[in-house]
This record gives sequence, structure tokens and C-alpha cells, in this order.
Amino acid sequence: MCQIAVQIPEAVLYDTHMTAIQANDYVRKLIALDYYTRQHVSIGYCAQIAQMTEEDFIRFLSENNISIFSFDDKDEFLDEMRNA
Repeated sequence: MCQIAVQIPEAVLYDTHMTAIQANDYVRKLIALDYYTRQHVSIGYCAQIAQMTEEDFIRFLSENNISIFSFDDKDEFLDEMRNA
């Protein structure tokens, strides 16, 4: 794994009432969310980045109004529903 350091001014942590650990967790989740939505990185890899289980990462996506399902049109969605 690659490690990346992000410097956050102490004033930001103070203003947001976050500890360094909470800020680190927050940044990991945001990076994973961005990779998933914009770079199409898999749920598995994004869950690893966020240090979550895949199930928890899927919940996190849902909490942020991001669906794990992608359909090109209504007919494709209806076909999937019939086959479920």
C-alpha cells in the first residue's frame, strides 16, 4: 500500500472539533468515495482505502446518496428487476 500525508492546519481541526484520528478517517473515506464515483475503482479497493468492510462501504455510499447500481436506461432496469 502507498501512504500519502495530508497536512491540515490545527485551526481547522479546532474549528471542526475533530481529532487528528477523526480527520484521517474522514480524508480516507472521502478519497475512497471520490475514487469510486469518478475513477470507477472497485468497491473492494475503495473499502480498503476507507478501512471499512465492503458492506460498510456500501452503506457509506448509500448514506451519501450514491447507488452501487448503474443502468443505462429504464428498460435495462426493468429487465434486472424481472430477473431478480
